[in-house]
Amino acid sequence: MNRERLKETLNNFKDGKISEDEMISLLQKLPFEDLGFAKVDHHRSLRHGFPEVIFGRGKTFEQVLGIAEKLLDNNPNLLITSAGLQVFEELESRYSDCQYHSNCQAVTITRESQKSGRGKIGVFSAGTADIPVAEEAVVTAQVMGNSVSSCYDVGVAGLHRILHQRETLESCSVVIVVAGMEGALPSVVGGLVDLPVIAVPTSVGYGASFGGLTALLGMLNSCASNVTVVNIDNGFGAGYVASLINRGKKSDC
Repeated sequence: MNRERLKETLNNFKDGKISEDEMISLLQKLPFEDLGFAKVDHHRSLRHGFPEVIFGRGKTFEQVLGIAEKLLDNNPNLLITSAGLQVFEELESRYSDCQYHSNCQAVTITRESQKSGRGKIGVFSAGTADIPVAEEAVVTAQVMGNSVSSCYDVGVAGLHRILHQRETLESCSVVIVVAGMEGALPSVVGGLVDLPVIAVPTSVGYGASFGGLTALLGMLNSCASNVTVVNIDNGFGAGYVASLINRGKKSDC
């Protein structure tokens, strides 16, 4: 239930188009609906401007579908991260507007296109192996109503590659930088632009990368003061926070 739908519902009740019992039934589901295995947060759109997002990993197939169904009963758009092909195929059989993003295994349904971002979000990855995490950030930002520009494989091993993207970097309101190995790229980007830089460490790398811990610590110790860091492989978190930042940035991009 987003703000616009709530206003519409209240006006319908005021005009007598919705009965008192129907209004009570609706309010009983706010702020959440208890499914036993999950308490679906129908109030999320009112608080954050976007519905609850389903994290697919760790949930059973039936649980993901059950939560998705309840969310779609009350919201036009849906995002499932770490969903997998089986979830998509089942949802597609029920909802023809379902889309699968194979690079990051996300599923989206977008029935209402909303332009909430005032500027553009840039997403850059250090290596090709970092693309799945970067794509999760891209999909998240796009479904939340942002214009996104992405560029991959521009890591510090070939510094000229990110320097070649300077014009794109400067056209953005906020930048997401995804990197594994030693996690150096966000510091470089932070030194080039006067923008918020959201660094995303990935679990890509050889043994001493410790599953992304080395990149995480490197990013946390960045000397570029405009760099902030989300958790390892958390492209979704980066895309979400970038969307919130982009709402408050006035830009002609």
